[in-house]
Amino acid sequence: MPQHEFHPDLRASLLSRLSAFEVRAHDAAGLRRAAVALVVAPHPETGQASVIVTLRPDKMRRHGAQYALPGGRLEVDETPMEAALRETGEELGLHLNADSILGQLDDYATRSGFCITPYVAWGGADLTLTPDPSEVAQVFHLTFDELNSPDIPNLELSAHGPEPVMSAFFPTLGHYMFAPTAAILFQFREIALHARSTRVAHFDQPVFAWS
Repeated sequence: MPQHEFHPDLRASLLSRLSAFEVRAHDAAGLRRAAVALVVAPHPETGQASVIVTLRPDKMRRHGAQYALPGGRLEVDETPMEAALRETGEELGLHLNADSILGQLDDYATRSGFCITPYVAWGGADLTLTPDPSEVAQVFHLTFDELNSPDIPNLELSAHGPEPVMSAFFPTLGHYMFAPTAAILFQFREIALHARSTRVAHFDQPVFAWS
């Protein structure tokens, strides 16, 4: 049996730990607001608990060929939660509602001028994904076992600021993922699997993610 089985008991555990987490919001002054969803779902082959991650098409105007969580900028009069759910539907064809939201993580201000608000959503056992090829080149399921690697996080000195650049190696991807997505996944790991209020908003991003 996988170490982290996708099961209703897992949902209850995630809800409890995320409810106990004290979220740190960013004032977002001068930044554009965006939101993402960490969708917890069974791995399509093993059934193990996993988080859905996408690879953006290389021809996208912003952040092409980079790994991402489903999400995007807020529309007029839209809340961050509404944006995260809407974008998940548009990108993956996965239409969740507010009842699927288990909790929220810290805001993350990016070098590209966004303030990202992450939400954790329970995807359910019977998922049918229909990715939009204009926004999603490939879909991956990163298992909780991969998220729990002792080699995460990987920190490197930055030539552009005092904080280290954070990355994480995932075998499913075959190479490294960088902040902000890697940082958000790391904070989720710390809260969901270890009940630790680890902060990640200070981690820097590589130069290629600045625009």
